[in-house]
Amino acid sequence: GLTPPPQPARPPPSYPAPGNTASPSPVPAASKWVRLNVGGTYFVSTRQTLCREPKSFLCRLCCQDGPELGSDKDETGAYLIDRDPTYFGPILNYLRHGKLIINKELAEEGVLEEAEFYNIASLVRLVKERIRDNENRTSQGPVKHVYRVLQCQEEELTQMVSTMSDGWKFEQLISIGSSYNYGNEDQAEFLCVVSRELNNSTNGIVKEPSEKAKVRQLLRCTDL
Repeated sequence: GLTPPPQPARPPPSYPAPGNTASPSPVPAASKWVRLNVGGTYFVSTRQTLCREPKSFLCRLCCQDGPELGSDKDETGAYLIDRDPTYFGPILNYLRHGKLIINKELAEEGVLEEAEFYNIASLVRLVKERIRDNENRTSQGPVKHVYRVLQCQEEELTQMVSTMSDGWKFEQLISIGSSYNYGNEDQAEFLCVVSRELNNSTNGIVKEPSEKAKVRQLLRCTDL
């Protein structure tokens, strides 16, 4: 029998048909952009950004090979997502540049909730680390200091300042006059006030600095 002549290829449409992203033909540039309606707030991003995490909700919603998840669209063609738009900004920005940026007025727990909903595993880990670090800082409470008053002769001041280490910081120098005359000249004496932060152990017990003896030796001064 005779075979029918091949039909001429249909020219591609000048704009993508709504919801039709599975065409094997070259994708028009306009379809690279995706419009999202998150809780009444509109966000616009690219498919490449939204598919940065292949297993995420957003990638499955609008992946190039055809959506795996069904979702309604509003009259503008935006995907409808019934989530809080306040916390969607950090989610979208993370997909854009890979950094976790949370405004001070936003709670990390809210971002974590959204990261878990959108199934972005790497972001979930980052937010949990941020929350854990904040909790550790809070549990330690305000920074506490220990102060020491050291009596030094004038000739020892330079060496004392140059050898001060292990977290000790110079606070104040007070002149107390001259010491006994051991030679031909009187030695001016000073009280030197130094401080350092207390180290908090994991169970909350404040530990005395273990370098006490070493500091005494370095400063070559006497505790009052």
